[in-house]
Amino acid sequence: MPDTAAYLIVGGCAAGTTFVLTPVVIKVANRLGWVVAPDERRVHKVATPDVGGIAMFIGFVVALALSRLMDSFDSLYSRNSEPRGVLIAAAIIFGLGLLDDVRDISAPAKVLGTVLAGSALVYYGVTMFYFRVPRVDVFFLPDEWVPFVTIVWLLGMTQAINLIDGLDGLAAGIVAIASGSFFLYSTELQNKGLLANDSIGPLVCIIAVGICLGFMPHNFNPAKIFMGDGGALLLGLLMASATSVVGGRADPVTQQQFGQSYFFFAPLFIPLFILGVPILDTLFAIIRRTSRGQGLATADKGHLHHRLMNLGHGQRRSVLILWLWTALLSAFVLYPVFTTGGATLATLGVMALGLGLYTVLHPEVRRNRALRAENHDSELENSETGR
Repeated sequence: MPDTAAYLIVGGCAAGTTFVLTPVVIKVANRLGWVVAPDERRVHKVATPDVGGIAMFIGFVVALALSRLMDSFDSLYSRNSEPRGVLIAAAIIFGLGLLDDVRDISAPAKVLGTVLAGSALVYYGVTMFYFRVPRVDVFFLPDEWVPFVTIVWLLGMTQAINLIDGLDGLAAGIVAIASGSFFLYSTELQNKGLLANDSIGPLVCIIAVGICLGFMPHNFNPAKIFMGDGGALLLGLLMASATSVVGGRADPVTQQQFGQSYFFFAPLFIPLFILGVPILDTLFAIIRRTSRGQGLATADKGHLHHRLMNLGHGQRRSVLILWLWTALLSAFVLYPVFTTGGATLATLGVMALGLGLYTVLHPEVRRNRALRAENHDSELENSETGR
């Protein structure tokens, strides 16, 4: 089993490679015209390169290659086709996203490309075996259901990350927090003997953390570059792969071993809570667009980050608020793994309450609400005068 230092070296390599290459990608993108112009749906004000996924993908490949050369990961690569499967699927999904960034492609074509990437995961065995439904039972997946579940899981994860990528640094920060939390979770399962030591889950998570942290300095507001669909779909695939081979394979644990809370939050449900922000945003988007009779691929400004900005929060504060919610959700589901008392949960509840109040009662929000009320009264007065 690789030690923490080995994982940190690989994650540092991913971060360093991505950080160094991103300025190069910016120059090339500006020269080739691979930029996205401002419009009524976007919040940025100047034409900005949107192919940051190139640097992120190269960072992923270099970090994965480094791990292959390290003795610490010999057990992971020995007679194991899964790293190759993640690499091939990542190349497919990144190529799909990059093509959409450079030349728009249709929604059916995106789905088809994602199915192809999911098929590569299935072929190389990057799948889940079973899952526990909290308070119910453990369900083993029949062989004929494995491809379907894997592809649907991949479609959900990639779409969630892609939709949340609407403000500078938002998607990169959320995935960094989520994948870092899942790395801690999966390594703890390995330490307890509940997850095989040759699982690729922790490695994929730490690489995802690295490429996000390496990209972040160039992507935080004001962003010099966006990750684009190439980067967002890549991150979604990495999260889908890691959660499948951890959440869908961790040995079912008994209530007596880890307590009622951990028993309730079964392994496959952990990522659903950790990625609660983008998943909720995706669900709301589906409901919102379906109710309006719009296609699911129709872009709008009704996402969570847009709503925070409409409340009166600026870009940076909106991003930080959603980062904090992701961190709180991650801490909430991880605390039973590392603690036995309830004090931590009470503290998290107080923090969540404080963050909720900060979100809706910030001075800028109150000022914006008052200004809207004043404008509304003024419009009513003008309307009465016009009569």
